[in-house]
Amino acid sequence: MARTATASVRAMTESLAHPQFAAALQDLGIEVEVRRFPDATRTAAEAAQAIGCDVSEIVKSLIFAADKVPVLVLVDGSSRVDVERVRVELGATKVTRPDAAVVREATGYAIGGVPPFGHRTKTRVLADRGLLDHDVVWAAAGTPYTVFPMEPKALIAHAGGTLADVREGGSRERTA
Repeated sequence: MARTATASVRAMTESLAHPQFAAALQDLGIEVEVRRFPDATRTAAEAAQAIGCDVSEIVKSLIFAADKVPVLVLVDGSSRVDVERVRVELGATKVTRPDAAVVREATGYAIGGVPPFGHRTKTRVLADRGLLDHDVVWAAAGTPYTVFPMEPKALIAHAGGTLADVREGGSRERTA
């Protein structure tokens, strides 16, 4: 009976998530509950309202260009990324926000639906430590209408993320 339930969850996830993201979940052996909403959840505030959680429990998956190379930054929905901190963390000369075409080319997804993993190309990933302040976080499942919950450490691990302090006003750990 558990096998039937597992197959049912997998089929539902695959039908709700973006096909590329559903394939990534299957490849990684991950089963998550994907929720689809009738209205877009492109912003963290829209997603939080639809889910009924705090905006800080939403994961923003943002693509930046570090010396023209795409990099993914994961940060909670109530925070803004400090581009200078990203630049320093990566040892880059310049970090910018690329246009929508670059985001789609690097990830395979449109802005507002970029998940934290399952991208078309492998990119370096920085995950803000603030994500660890939550038991569960919610991220896009490949479309502006779909989200999924996951424990932050697992999400960061599946994304291949490096923990860093990259949000505006976030604390920086000092190294000796």
